Amino acid sequence: MHPNQSTTSHHQIDTALELKSEPSETVETRLWVDEHDWLYTLLHSEHNIAPTFRFPDLISACVSLVFTREDAVFLIFRFLGTQLILRPLQTPRRRESMWRAQYELLLAVQRSPANRHPNPKFQLDQLTTACVALCREHDDSGKLVLQQARKNMAERALRQEHMRLS
Repeated sequence: MHPNQSTTSHHQIDTALELKSEPSETVETRLWVDEHDWLYTLLHSEHNIAPTFRFPDLISACVSLVFTREDAVFLIFRFLGTQLILRPLQTPRRRESMWRAQYELLLAVQRSPANRHPNPKFQLDQLTTACVALCREHDDSGKLVLQQARKNMAERALRQEHMRLS
């Protein structure tokens, strides 16, 4: 081995350290069990191939699909106030992740006046669950979710390329 060579270059180490200091690209959330089970079925669907999308992609696709609608916030709170609110409080939740861009959309809803006094306060898991449930109501096959997952993936790739070039 040449004296100036090492098995790991300084550039690789610097890049690894930079990645560790950046915020994670995904954010943890929870899903109520019914919506989690539907996404699990979609995860293993014959339509989820090349690439096979995982939970962060599927959850984020649901959020993105809901937010393509002008009345997204209304639809979310209508679902929460008429359907989710009637479910037993002990309904199990499953821990999953979503991409940060879609988390930011839900965070804005969570901080919105519609989620402040005198209105009830809903948490991230409830907002996430609402988006998945609304997608399931609109298209139980999940094909639209898989299409949106592809669009989201392409948008992430373009953003990363743009950030790399900046």
